[in-house]
Amino acid sequence: MGQIQLTGLTKRFGDTVAVDDLSLDIDDEEFLVLVGPSGCGKSTTLRMLAGLETPTSGDIYIGGDHMNYRVPQNRDIAMVFQDYALYPHMTVRQNIRFGLEEEEGYTSAERDERVVEVAETLGIADLLDRKPDELSGGQQQRVALGRAIVRDPEVFLMDEPLSNLDAKLRAEMRTELQNLQDQLAVTTVYVTHNQTEAMTMADRIAVMDGGELQQVASPFECYHEPNNLFVAEFIGEPMINLVRGTRSETAFVGEHFSYPLDADVMESVGDREDLVLGIRPEDIAVVDATTDDTPADDAALGDHELRMDVTVVEPHGDQNVLHLSHPDQPSADDALQAVTEGMHLVTRGDRVTVTIPPDKIHVFDAETGTAVHNRRHDQEADRTQLEQ
Repeated sequence: MGQIQLTGLTKRFGDTVAVDDLSLDIDDEEFLVLVGPSGCGKSTTLRMLAGLETPTSGDIYIGGDHMNYRVPQNRDIAMVFQDYALYPHMTVRQNIRFGLEEEEGYTSAERDERVVEVAETLGIADLLDRKPDELSGGQQQRVALGRAIVRDPEVFLMDEPLSNLDAKLRAEMRTELQNLQDQLAVTTVYVTHNQTEAMTMADRIAVMDGGELQQVASPFECYHEPNNLFVAEFIGEPMINLVRGTRSETAFVGEHFSYPLDADVMESVGDREDLVLGIRPEDIAVVDATTDDTPADDAALGDHELRMDVTVVEPHGDQNVLHLSHPDQPSADDALQAVTEGMHLVTRGDRVTVTIPPDKIHVFDAETGTAVHNRRHDQEADRTQLEQ
């Protein structure tokens, strides 16, 4: 069984705390992604799981067995690194077979048969007699995966294995890794700083910052129900809009606008004074556009509408990312980004009216960063929409 349990796991390097009291349960056959910025402790956590680092305190269990002091070869794990670490003087066949050399219970013929079986699974059977320098980056990555798979371990540990690939190949390998993990039914812990990889590959995401676990949940929950400001800001591209302000009797008041809050939001806010209003760029609706010389009748705006100027347009083909500023305030801290359809023609300098729907806002405590209200959603309906 590949179930993993981390209890109070801490790692210190002198006065530096790399991982701080991390507790996490990972189910058998689960694909869990550890994600966070550089220095957050994700790779150190993986190295402790692998036996390459010894915890300062806390415990590691794999399949119910205590692992703190077991050497890596006795943990029934296989690791794939960012650097493929292939032996240049060996063929693909020899590189993959190397993973079996220390395994007992195989005859030489069985080892050769296992290598061919794994190579066919990875689609590199025709490359077995080539050397690494004759392979593309994607092919080398498959060989590195083959060397790990051939041992049939209980747990795969992957440390940013796709970061050296170009964007197109990285997208292809994400799909291949997901299919491979489903096919092999093996517990996988995958480390990355790339939140796109985390969102598209994980059964669950564990978000880390400063050595501490910020949230562990499905990609859907991390995106729509973040625990705090860090998770909300780290997960999502383009990044969530965050506007600082204060609570009035029935509204959030920012530097350049006031935004009425519904009764249930006010109840969640309670007596907190300093707040942060969050809205995802794709949830902002651009409902009207006028030229610069058309008078803006702000009195005609609805409660949740703002008049803003387009300062930058980033075309992505299927969508446009609009950078919006308040009229005459191009550098204001509460400028926004909005996402529109690619066929929605908006140009720099346009004055637009945007709507911030009240059912799609997030509200955070400005002092602690804790989420006090997340957007309303019908989870099943939203999941269906995301999959379409």
